[in-house]
Amino acid sequence: MFFQNLAARLEETFKRLRGRGKLTEADVNEALREVRMALLEADVNFKVVKDFTARVKEKAIGGNVMESLTPGQQVIKIVHEELTELMGGQSARLSLGNAIPAAIMMVGLQGSGKTTSAAKLAAHLRKQGRHPLLVACDPYRPAAMEQLRVLGKQLNIPVYLPPAVAAAAAAGGVAVMAPTAPAGVTAVPPDPVRTAREGLEHARAGGHDVAIIDTAGRLHVDDELMAELTRIKEAVKPQEVLLVVDAMAGQDALNVAESFNQRVGIDGLVMTKLDSDARGGAALSARSVTGRPIKFVGVGEKLDALEAFHPERMASRILGMGDVLSLIEKAEEALDVKKAEEMQKKLLSAQFTLEDFLEQLKQVRKMGPLDQVLGMIPGLGNLKKLGGLQVDEKELVKAEAMINSMTLKERRTPEIIDGSRRQRIARGSGTSVQDVNRLLRQFDETKKMLKRFAGLEKGLRKGKGGRFPFPMD
Repeated sequence: MFFQNLAARLEETFKRLRGRGKLTEADVNEALREVRMALLEADVNFKVVKDFTARVKEKAIGGNVMESLTPGQQVIKIVHEELTELMGGQSARLSLGNAIPAAIMMVGLQGSGKTTSAAKLAAHLRKQGRHPLLVACDPYRPAAMEQLRVLGKQLNIPVYLPPAVAAAAAAGGVAVMAPTAPAGVTAVPPDPVRTAREGLEHARAGGHDVAIIDTAGRLHVDDELMAELTRIKEAVKPQEVLLVVDAMAGQDALNVAESFNQRVGIDGLVMTKLDSDARGGAALSARSVTGRPIKFVGVGEKLDALEAFHPERMASRILGMGDVLSLIEKAEEALDVKKAEEMQKKLLSAQFTLEDFLEQLKQVRKMGPLDQVLGMIPGLGNLKKLGGLQVDEKELVKAEAMINSMTLKERRTPEIIDGSRRQRIARGSGTSVQDVNRLLRQFDETKKMLKRFAGLEKGLRKGKGGRFPFPMD
């Protein structure tokens, strides 16, 4: 989960503050010393940490906080506000204007996830009703154009390739380079500037309202790369130049961002691999160091795992407050409303079957990795504090395999599943009889709980003045 180690450290620090009736300046200094260490360990820029803690201290030792009935909570509120401000304050959206097509130029070093991020961004914009075209402008890295072509095919989003490369791909070859040159002659890669310009024209002619240009990268910042990117920028005049940086690169990512901003000029950042075990300091420091906002974050390997960056929501996740708005957005995007209404009726009438359970598993898994989903629920941000709770996606896969190995009759009437049937289900799903027993037992307990809820709901409907039929306090 994002910033898990940082979240755990801050949670421990603020737990001590919550129990205090009044705070002294010494209490605040001690807490901020822990906050400072936690941020530095998370690889946040030293100067950013120093300025951040100074601002928090200035607000936290004010009279309004010291005399507050809940001084600990007030300090946490200040930290939340300052974390939000540190990461940009408000979410920064793409500024595409009225240009048709609007051009988005993706830049970055090799290995940062630039080509994949270009495809993810195209998928993201299509969900918003846009009609994107991907433009392959990296003729140097082996198979870069082929990678973009394959990603576009998976998403059913068109990709513009230089004519010679497109012809090779259409003939069943691999879209990697210019056509084979005569013996003794070096093949010349397609000109990226020309490709970008032609790609924009192709987008205009094809009715696309966005052209996403995937440019070449290098293993490090150099003059040749910067000069080429500057020429492409001058040729297509993009509405947005997005720098893709690897969150796992730490402080190096910020140095790269500064170089690109000074020499090419960027409008925002796309932070990749934020779902990894990266310490995340680059994401917290990027706005302060570069003056440019993070606009998107990559949160997984799937092509829909790109999210708009919301500083306030990220600050809430870091402080273990959850992120209910993002959870609702994910649910609305992933869940079928009609199926959800049908499921609600079944739940209230206690007619829930293993077939329904399987459908729910599929719906939940559409929302993304389970630890990320749980991390958005207030109080579950730091899963380690839940008494050792482990989120194991493999258990969901096993449950799905076991239900898929059942007959339709067994799913709808699981009480008929005897010993021999359990052995057959275990063999068919690659699990053990004990696994099948555990699944059926958990399902039976769930049904009992649903019956109790169904009885409660009926009691409320009969008119008990809108009150629960049992005391709540």
